[in-house]
Amino acid sequence: MDMTQKRLCILASGSGSNAQKFFEYFQDHPKISIPVVLTNNVSAGVRERAKSFGIPSHVYPRKFWSKGEEVLDFLTKERIDYVVLAGFMLLLPIQIVQNYPKRIFNIHPALLPKYGGKGMYGMHVHEAVKVAGETESGITIHYVNEQYDEGQIIFQAKCTIKSDDTAKEIAQRVLGLEHENYPKVVEEEILKSIKNS
Repeated sequence: MDMTQKRLCILASGSGSNAQKFFEYFQDHPKISIPVVLTNNVSAGVRERAKSFGIPSHVYPRKFWSKGEEVLDFLTKERIDYVVLAGFMLLLPIQIVQNYPKRIFNIHPALLPKYGGKGMYGMHVHEAVKVAGETESGITIHYVNEQYDEGQIIFQAKCTIKSDDTAKEIAQRVLGLEHENYPKVVEEEILKSIKNS
């Protein structure tokens, strides 16, 4: 085990397409590794994706995330330095957030502060953007705090919306931005903090 590498834990609830981009991006990274994936969903597709990269996954059902002590113990035992939410559908317990200040990353499929908050995830976001007649959407990568989608913004990228775009087409365009930018931005932030420490 390389003690100098920063250890990144991915949290995901679903199919894990963003998680896969992280597995690919950091596969042979000299300074950052992904030793484990956590999920709240026993049948999440991310588990198969992780397995194909030789990364173990652990399931903590919803009840474990209300206070988060067991999860925090696990992260501590695994010496996790950073946490990445990649389609993780539960609000992180305050205990975990406080133990990882500016070390938990999330991505939101819209340009925050618009279209954020409880219930605003996945297609709900793109449908709201479409109904509002927006001419652009995009992604927001931000640190996680105690509230949904309210942590400090690190990075945003935009895409144009045409008037005849469906919510599904907007979703595909935004997902492309997520895959292109999320691992890269997280890498930049971690390398910056290594340099400044």
